[in-house]
Amino acid sequence: MKSLKIIYAGTPEFAVPALSALIQSDHEVIAVYTQPDRPAGRGRKIKFGPIKQIAVDAGIEVQQPLSFKNADSVKTLADYECDVMVVAAYGLILPQKVLDTPKHGCLNIHGSLLPRWRGAAPIHRAIQSGDSETGVTIMQMAAGLDTGDMLLKVTCPISEQDTSQTIHDRLANDGAMALLQVLKNIDSLQPESQDESLTCYANKLNKAEAEIDWSLPATVIDRTIRAFNPWPVAFTLYEGKPLRIFMSQVLDKKTNQVAGTIISESAEGIEIATGDGVLSFSRLQLPGKKAMAVKDFLHGRSLLNFKLPS
Repeated sequence: MKSLKIIYAGTPEFAVPALSALIQSDHEVIAVYTQPDRPAGRGRKIKFGPIKQIAVDAGIEVQQPLSFKNADSVKTLADYECDVMVVAAYGLILPQKVLDTPKHGCLNIHGSLLPRWRGAAPIHRAIQSGDSETGVTIMQMAAGLDTGDMLLKVTCPISEQDTSQTIHDRLANDGAMALLQVLKNIDSLQPESQDESLTCYANKLNKAEAEIDWSLPATVIDRTIRAFNPWPVAFTLYEGKPLRIFMSQVLDKKTNQVAGTIISESAEGIEIATGDGVLSFSRLQLPGKKAMAVKDFLHGRSLLNFKLPS
């Protein structure tokens, strides 16, 4: 395998497996680009992001430009004379000058089976929409939003127990392995253009849409709960305050109770009537408390026949 000089650009945990794989490979990571350090935690102290920490530990030079709108930032990147730039959830828009700088252009590790789910939240929207599978696509970056030619796709099934976190972790690892395969065959790959008629846009998540509408079918609510785990976390109002729900299950039973009514409770789960069917949730969180199992939540309290707002 030909050794390549690589610039790696990424910021969150999704980008970690691919960078780690590149560092352990025969390729040379000559620089890492990541978002500027920002305050984090209750103390609002400046903390290195996961990608920067890996780069620092490996002795790799780190760049953290605010953007690529000025000529100096573009020149700094060009001076590295890299063969390819790999991008994974970086968070900055790359202008055409940057895309054209590396010999082999810029490759993106995208968390969906393109052309389905372009945009900011492809994993969450795939689960929320009830897709039976998703995957990761290695794409040749173009100026549009996730519009570039596809080089390799790896499929990942979505089960009824999967959350955004479990799919995120699998796709991050699948993306790392797919990237190494693409780099190994970079001179012989045949790019595949995307079918524009099949595209969907994965809108960025917001906290407001995480409030549960119990009048919806149980299957829809369950998918939303799993899609929004671990963030922003689906919630309902209990005694006027948000009760966050992390895990749920659609039960094979019917009820004529009003949507939002608690119809049964036990250590295994709290069962609630929905607009169509019954949902059981097993892990939740009160304001100011840690997430807990239902058996701990029910210790000293009962929700039986309580009506949650729709």
